[in-house]
Amino acid sequence: MGQKKKGQKIIKDKVGNMKKINNFIGGYWKPTPKKWRRVGDSLLAAASVLAIGGLWQFDNLKDIFTPTEIKGMIVASIILGVLGKFLTNFFKEDGSEND
Repeated sequence: MGQKKKGQKIIKDKVGNMKKINNFIGGYWKPTPKKWRRVGDSLLAAASVLAIGGLWQFDNLKDIFTPTEIKGMIVASIILGVLGKFLTNFFKEDGSEND
């Protein structure tokens, strides 16, 4: 009997954790506050400008960095920008900041 109750408690804990995860992930599709949309858009724009500038000035930057380092910086810039934009979608609308 003790093992049965222990198993039921583990299942309840897992179900509770799944509900928390679903609640967090479910917030992704809810409206994002205007402030956080601006932050995400700014991160993406800055990353795009840095990546395009790195590509444009690739030959000039080769004097300072190796080609592998330049490519790594460009890829890191793009990944951070897209990741920043993606993560801001997890903020939920609390009040009347909907735009």
